[in-house]
Amino acid sequence: MIKGVNSTPPKAPVSAKSAPSESASSKDALLLEKRPVEVSAPISNLNSEGTSSANTHITVLLDEAVHALAVKPDGIYVDGTFGRGGHSKKILEQLGANGRLIAFDRDLKAIESAKAIGDLRFCMVHSHFAGMQAKLADMGILKVDGILLDLGISSPQIDDASRGFSFRYDAPLDMRMDQSSGQTVADFIANTTEQHLGEVIKNYGEERFAKQIARAIIKERNDGRAITTTGQLAKVVAGAVTRFEPGQNPATRTFQALRIYVNQELEELSLTMPQCLALLAPKGRLAVISFHSLEDRIVKQFIRDQVNTDNLPANFPVRAADLPQPKMVNVGKTIKPGAKEVKANPRSRSAVLRVAERTQVA
Repeated sequence: MIKGVNSTPPKAPVSAKSAPSESASSKDALLLEKRPVEVSAPISNLNSEGTSSANTHITVLLDEAVHALAVKPDGIYVDGTFGRGGHSKKILEQLGANGRLIAFDRDLKAIESAKAIGDLRFCMVHSHFAGMQAKLADMGILKVDGILLDLGISSPQIDDASRGFSFRYDAPLDMRMDQSSGQTVADFIANTTEQHLGEVIKNYGEERFAKQIARAIIKERNDGRAITTTGQLAKVVAGAVTRFEPGQNPATRTFQALRIYVNQELEELSLTMPQCLALLAPKGRLAVISFHSLEDRIVKQFIRDQVNTDNLPANFPVRAADLPQPKMVNVGKTIKPGAKEVKANPRSRSAVLRVAERTQVA
């Protein structure tokens, strides 16, 4: 689940059985108790993608996602995953003087980049998006006109070697989205059991060699060789995986699994979807960009459950007027990046955008 793309920095050597190829997937830890941060710097400092001109970060499905929100000039909108601000800036361009945008992100680098937006209609909140409803309530906001979630990990995160997300560099094994709290992957590996580690790699990475990888990692740890860097982990995994997809680094799925686990990405998404439903005003839009089948499955099933509310047994005697009414309706079909976007940004190829609208049903 990698969103956006940067100019690719030089790759560091890594011990593996095939040339490395980055592929990452798709946050419920304790919510951060920080106050919303008003930011004040000229918005003109950002380019068309919401980043400085020195950065070539590309926002995935930028126009499609913002268009899907059907932005009302005086509406209240939420960008649940600010990243580097591409979607937020586009939304602000369409808001009127009385409109409002509240953005969330748990990454401290994202919070820092938001300081480039100096707009009284904009507020940045340092929080997991699972804290959305509570944080908005603290601000006196109970209903919004649209919510955008761009899931997964962003290119600036994965291309920053010090974050420990990538097997392309030998760096500290961190992988936390929010480096101010929570355990690192190195901490998790140092304290977990072989069985638990295997389950994490299998369930979050869909790795068929999960048991073998877990066994190799724990053996390395128990033999007195603590795994504290990405290079060490990639090397151990490469030695345990006997077959893998051509062009894919054997550590790809393991890195994905460990990142999803320590950041509790799927759990946070599951907690957030009902909040989105509760927050949306009638005709309010929800737009979610997923990058992996695990997260897309959660989004798809949730929307389906709100659209198809008739769970009564077949031939149950009830009048049509008394049938449960849907709380959401799908808006169009799923949207994927076109060939032009994929060519310009290969990391966008797995993106899927789903859009739903809130009905009048309470």
